[in-house]
Amino acid sequence: MEKDARIYVAGHRGLVGSAIMRALKAGGYPTLITRTSAELDLRNQQAVKDFFEAEKPDYVFLAAAKVGGIIANSSYPAEFLYQNLMIESNIIHQAYVNGVKKLLFLGSSCIYPKMAPQPLKEEYLLTGALEPTNEAYALAKIAGIKLCESYRKQYNCNFISVMPTNLYGYGDNYHPENSHVLPALIRKMHEAKVNKEHKVIIWGTGKPKREFLFSDDLADACLFLMERYNEAQLINIGTGEDLSIHQLALLVKDVIRYEGELAFDTSRPDGTPRKLMDVSKLRSYGWTHKTSLEEGIKLAYHDFLSHTAV
Repeated sequence: MEKDARIYVAGHRGLVGSAIMRALKAGGYPTLITRTSAELDLRNQQAVKDFFEAEKPDYVFLAAAKVGGIIANSSYPAEFLYQNLMIESNIIHQAYVNGVKKLLFLGSSCIYPKMAPQPLKEEYLLTGALEPTNEAYALAKIAGIKLCESYRKQYNCNFISVMPTNLYGYGDNYHPENSHVLPALIRKMHEAKVNKEHKVIIWGTGKPKREFLFSDDLADACLFLMERYNEAQLINIGTGEDLSIHQLALLVKDVIRYEGELAFDTSRPDGTPRKLMDVSKLRSYGWTHKTSLEEGIKLAYHDFLSHTAV
């Protein structure tokens, strides 16, 4: 990307978008284009058309999405499918119409089949049934990948798709019901510590295994791939390392210095048994993550403390 390029970050206030903004500013890119959801409804086709015609971005990072954890995905499937389809369709199409040089679309590891072999290779996409609890979100993201592939095939657009693993970091969502597992554990254990509670109850058996990537590492990978990756096939972004939810809970417990007991509510859903990304393709390009999980949790917890009154 040229230093004077006009760069649009869709979803710039979210976990991923804000990390990409920090990386772009640190990289010396001064012309960053942003709009809040109040300023631009990305679900509105005409509004997105008018925005692209007025701003004419050279590069686009498509990080805008409706996101949430198991409860949110299970409770609002229509919203997750409709809103994400509209956001990505409007932006990808207008990027083509307005001659954007390159677009990077951010998907999610939940696009892969529930029972796919581990670790998850890029070619496993559409080889089996999805995890039912987040099927709507996954279908929308798969559609986004296929949109990028189709515009590349038909119109020769340089649109790429990246699949990050589970993310956490600065400005994460710590909502008690709609957050993902790591921020949920941070909030639960912090509140239990403050309120001197002797037990924290965690959903599920604690056996599922997950991989976690610090959001600023993801942003670094996105800029790296925007510079070097030009293939039609999606590419995974992760650490190549995972651990069980029980192990994760013990790590969070240690960082927060919560001294109570951990109990697992086995009547609650576990979700996918394991989600580990195969990152050999990404590593072949020369990129690896920098932030260890323990270090990242410490940074995230410090950020949580700076934004909470609890």
